[in-house]
Amino acid sequence: MSTALPARDGSAAVVTLDRREGPYGEVALRRRGATYEIIANGCFLMDTADGRSERLLVGAALEALERTAEPAVLIGGLGVGFSLAHAAAEPRWGRIAVVEREGAIIAWHRDGPLAAFSGGALDDPRVEVLHTDLLEYLAGTDGARYHALCLDIDNGPDWTVTDANAGLYGPDGLAGLRHRLEPGGVLAVWSARPSGAFEEALRAAGFTDVTTREVAVARGVPDVVHLARRAR
Repeated sequence: MSTALPARDGSAAVVTLDRREGPYGEVALRRRGATYEIIANGCFLMDTADGRSERLLVGAALEALERTAEPAVLIGGLGVGFSLAHAAAEPRWGRIAVVEREGAIIAWHRDGPLAAFSGGALDDPRVEVLHTDLLEYLAGTDGARYHALCLDIDNGPDWTVTDANAGLYGPDGLAGLRHRLEPGGVLAVWSARPSGAFEEALRAAGFTDVTTREVAVARGVPDVVHLARRAR
């Protein structure tokens, strides 16, 4: 059952459409006017107001790839679906895997309000949805490698959603990511703010061609995508 919180300043009321308990706590889907928001344990994760940086996450990784026939991409975090939809709209990708640990988010895309934002991408035959935690998947033994890893599971390397995710951006986590990349493959990491420390961590982990792409905003700190390459 949805619940609404009236706004006193004339802005749109916030309506909670669904709230579920999962293995990592509570996850909720809210609507604010025409915008949908995902909230985890009371922490704002993302919304549908502006998908430019999520599209850049996948687009910049593909641009940075050397010409490869039917490259494979792993998207870390289904979220509101902008990154997956952008990948599915690109015929160059040969295989698209998306890891999402929250079953509620997957359900909201399969038969809920977020299906409009993933644009039917879950039905694309190239797309595989992996219902698991990204860190667990990376530590797994399936041996799958990708030409691009596009990660958007936190608000950035310096602002993780859960404490355990911090390990992903340290030496061991970056080594695991590097191992999952094909030689010459590209790592792209979304962040709500630039992180010079993360750029240095990427270089220390053996990545090359470390760059940061910003999404221009009218005011405030821009969203960014950190890019790095696994050397051949």
